[in-house]
Amino acid sequence: MRTITAWMISSLDGVVEQPERWSSPYMNEEVNAEIGAGMAPSGTLLLGRRTYQDMVAYWPHQGSDVPFADYMNNSTKYVVSATLDTLKWDNAHLVTGDVAEEVGKLRQQPGDNLLILGSPTLVRSLLRLGLLDELTLNICPIVLGSGLRLFDDTIGELRLELVESKTYGSGVLRAGYRRADA
Repeated sequence: MRTITAWMISSLDGVVEQPERWSSPYMNEEVNAEIGAGMAPSGTLLLGRRTYQDMVAYWPHQGSDVPFADYMNNSTKYVVSATLDTLKWDNAHLVTGDVAEEVGKLRQQPGDNLLILGSPTLVRSLLRLGLLDELTLNICPIVLGSGLRLFDDTIGELRLELVESKTYGSGVLRAGYRRADA
């Protein structure tokens, strides 16, 4: 069975919305090299609608000289959406219907593990459904005060087990978790 892992960039106060606006001072070569190494084993992305729309507006227009461009553009992408009808990115496939059922089917298919980048609404849903196997947070040393947070009152109690951690010179703390009840 394929595993589902989410990688997210978070502020210290838990904001995960639009990290491209505030995380760049912390995402240096050291951090990006580790993120790239973490992405390498998975050639399949699972994205929510909003993250897909943000990414499709940027990545297809980037050349091989831009870090992660080849990975993003060449990977198979599954986009979970109740509102999109078509996708405009190579290797992108629409996932509609019951999220638990459809993502469950993806997990059962042979192939690479599934990697979620961003997509906090999707990650929240998969956490509630017990379908997310691992969660890696790259926590930047900045407090934003407002914005979309990963954990909200829809999650309820969720016990996690720390499986890895690392601190980078830029102050980013990477913390990897899996469900404690898994």
